[in-house]
Amino acid sequence: VDVRRVSSGEMLAFRYIVLDPEKAKVLNDKRSAASLVDEKTGTKLLVPQMEKVGALRTSVTPATGRMYWLIFANTGRVVTDGSRVDINIGDFHAPGLTVISK
Repeated sequence: VDVRRVSSGEMLAFRYIVLDPEKAKVLNDKRSAASLVDEKTGTKLLVPQMEKVGALRTSVTPATGRMYWLIFANTGRVVTDGSRVDINIGDFHAPGLTVISK
């Protein structure tokens, strides 16, 4: 659906709606490494691992028509509104997404 700034820009949320649960399994699999890469600078952002909560990402079995999310740490607000980014999760790649503010 989109990539947007959250938490005053210190984090970026990638939200998506599942159309095919079988193909979407990789997106919700905690074992699938996830990264967000800024196209201009090459900066690579990762999903933070919180001490009591775990990884900031949806990890339930995907269902058709449901929205899910991943959060990427944007320490220092390196990625800003209008930045073009690529999302990589396991074998899934979504290139050229534009970051928006909420």
